[in-house]
Amino acid sequence: MDVYLGIDVGSVSTKAALLDRDGAIIDAVYLRTQGRPIAAIQEALIKVKKGKTIDIIGVGTTGSARELAAVIVGADVVKNEITAHAVAAMHLIPDVKTVIEIGGQDSKLIIIRSGVVADFAMNTVCAAGTGSFLDQQAARLNIPIEDFGKEALASTAPVRVAGRCAVFAESDMIHKQQSGHQLGDILNGLCQALVRNYLTNIGKGKCISSPVVFQGGVAANQAMKRSFEEALGCSVLVPEYFQVMGAIGAGLLAKETAGKTKTGFRGFELTAADYRTGSFECQDCANGCEVVETKLEENVLARWGDRCGKWSKKPGR
Repeated sequence: MDVYLGIDVGSVSTKAALLDRDGAIIDAVYLRTQGRPIAAIQEALIKVKKGKTIDIIGVGTTGSARELAAVIVGADVVKNEITAHAVAAMHLIPDVKTVIEIGGQDSKLIIIRSGVVADFAMNTVCAAGTGSFLDQQAARLNIPIEDFGKEALASTAPVRVAGRCAVFAESDMIHKQQSGHQLGDILNGLCQALVRNYLTNIGKGKCISSPVVFQGGVAANQAMKRSFEEALGCSVLVPEYFQVMGAIGAGLLAKETAGKTKTGFRGFELTAADYRTGSFECQDCANGCEVVETKLEENVLARWGDRCGKWSKKPGR
């Protein structure tokens, strides 16, 4: 079977998706990056290939490590997360107008009009409301992250928590605990605070219209979904593949470019290959660029990070 492969490598999670020639989703995997993006890519490919007889005819990569992923797998198209998430949302919900995407360490808002990205915004410095922040709070409160939303949904009297800053939010939660408030009420209040923070900062000046799609790992938290619905005054849709929408978008983008040239996919044999990444400082001028290089065995596959292009244009050996 001919399929397209999409890979989304982020700081917290790595996702892969397989799509058929019509763009239908065949399979998808989600796993933690754990600071080892190359190993995570190899593991994701092993999982997505398992038990299937498939021929990859196009590969797309996205995410914060999209360039590295492209070198490892031999990608045909490399796109940013805004484009990938927007394409996936429009594919699954054709009339979508607003995409709320909250991942492990960043948050995005994408405004879509007439099938085109009209505007977008991303968080800058503060990680309040992202998946890693919620994971941290769940661990501190000694509850599984899977139970976070359920506990918050059971609340009937949420407390007001400061959500403009991750540090202040945590301090305020501790204060509320010391005051005797119930755990569920604190968690519910935190979800509401994080939604206020998102809409005040990322959504500032943006025209958020329905249909609204909520995707990214945090969309698994039903209390966050409810808080967005209460704040926006409309229903919020969570697609079936909310966790892997970036990978789906990358696969769809590969589908758009397929056929123009033969795919550069290195084959599933790459899952057993010995990839290594290192860096060195170029001393040829005053810039002192840090050049990052990726090797397969002893062969240099790619270099980047130099301003003049001396190293990146000709990787060499």
